[in-house]
Amino acid sequence: MRKIKEVIRLRFELRLGQRAIARACSISQTTVHDYLKGAAVAGIAWPLPEGWDEQRVEQALFGERQVVKRLPEQVLPDFAALQSQLQQNRRLTLQLAWEEYRQMHPEA
Repeated sequence: MRKIKEVIRLRFELRLGQRAIARACSISQTTVHDYLKGAAVAGIAWPLPEGWDEQRVEQALFGERQVVKRLPEQVLPDFAALQSQLQQNRRLTLQLAWEEYRQMHPEA
């Protein structure tokens, strides 16, 4: 859970430095810096407008969340079968096995 509201409150209400805020909130100084920088860019000051919750502050600082598309699951080679094929056929190389795999699974 982000502590954006608490960081802004500690900065503007108690006038704490970034290091003290980081210790008080148990977050890194870089995170405190990023939150305060985002608040300055977004024009957010303390006290926050009425009705602003953590989610609303986060939207003001970072914008809407973007949905990340998941890549399709890759089909892994059968390594046990590959190992036995390599042991049985001395002329089979990893390169040949890879090319055969790519022919069977071109999306991999």
